Amino acid sequence: MTAIGLVAHDEKKAAMVAWVTAHRNILGSFRIFSTGTTGGRIREACPELDVTPLKSGPLGGDQQLGAMIAEGRLSALVFFIDPLSPHPHDVDIKALIRIAALNDIPLAVNKASADLVLAGLKA
Repeated sequence: MTAIGLVAHDEKKAAMVAWVTAHRNILGSFRIFSTGTTGGRIREACPELDVTPLKSGPLGGDQQLGAMIAEGRLSALVFFIDPLSPHPHDVDIKALIRIAALNDIPLAVNKASADLVLAGLKA
């Protein structure tokens, strides 16, 4: 089963849940790994999905997802970023984006790019 990572900054968590809910039928064929709070919100909204919440982003969840990417365990990363808010763990966020780029996996940072990544994965 194809695995993907889902992450959202606090101000983007509602948008992530809305995106997942809108695509729940397609996402049902994927194994989903997510940072803690984002994963919890997704599980509440879509309990039928196979979601594994990791640690919260600032507590190491971003790094856990990065390790999964480096090990070849994730096929894509969807990270709804809030570009207008400062983030105390910005270094971890940049490292996660960097490891996705280095490993040449699709990376979506908003709804429009997430739609394209999902369309590519299901093709």
